[in-house]
Amino acid sequence: MQKLSVSEIISKIKNEETFEAVALDYSFTIKIDEYVPYACAAVHDGHQFRKDLWDNCLHTEYERWFEEDPSTKEFIKSHPIVVAGCDSRFEYDLNRDPENAVFETAWGKQLWKNPLPLAQKQKSLAKHANFYKVTHALVKKLEEKFTAAIVYDIHSYNWVRWDREVPVINLGTTNINNNRFNTFVETWRSSLSKLEIPEIKETTSKVNDTFYGNGYFLKYITQNFENTLVLATEFKKIYCDELTGVVFPEVVSAIEQQLRQKVKEHAENSYERIKLK
Repeated sequence: MQKLSVSEIISKIKNEETFEAVALDYSFTIKIDEYVPYACAAVHDGHQFRKDLWDNCLHTEYERWFEEDPSTKEFIKSHPIVVAGCDSRFEYDLNRDPENAVFETAWGKQLWKNPLPLAQKQKSLAKHANFYKVTHALVKKLEEKFTAAIVYDIHSYNWVRWDREVPVINLGTTNINNNRFNTFVETWRSSLSKLEIPEIKETTSKVNDTFYGNGYFLKYITQNFENTLVLATEFKKIYCDELTGVVFPEVVSAIEQQLRQKVKEHAENSYERIKLK
């Protein structure tokens, strides 16, 4: 994996080069093995937390891990185009707009012992901005090359805090053009309901049951690119023990292996029709 500046990454995308890179500040990774009409993203996969923030942070490492989306990059690692965040959302949240990306409180608890200095906040927001410069360049290239594209926006969510049964997979769609894209949402939901997951009797998959697709990543792409469908896909954390932080590698592997085919099939069967919609 190369270490590249944002401008070098964007240049390679514009030139349609294949490459795998980490940003100079290690804030995100991008892999392009082939230019295809779909991409996968795991914006909350990261757990890194800048050292100059440690002493000022009131949340423990476990508390941060609990709200992150561990293993989501692993789910999609085999696909030709993968972008993923490396930093914890507790430094800055890639799925929130710049005005709200750096938290003061997180999940009902004050985050910082002392107010975050402006210089530290600006350093985090610069990384947020760089990620979106690359995202913009990537989706622009895919639309230029293929007319239409699909972005599989992969997340996970905690289920222990819910007081009712929640689906294994939830699709959030309130901020996409549902009149245009509802068919593709349903085929994706149906495909995911057929996942075979160790120790899970039924892979329930629903739309807008627990989350509604209000993330900034989806909104940014949707607002800037009319022919790109973003499918915000949330996996219930059945692949780990939320209370201990133990990850179940056999479950992660099962999901990853099946998504290899399911993502590819859905994208190939959908993007040509999206162009005509």
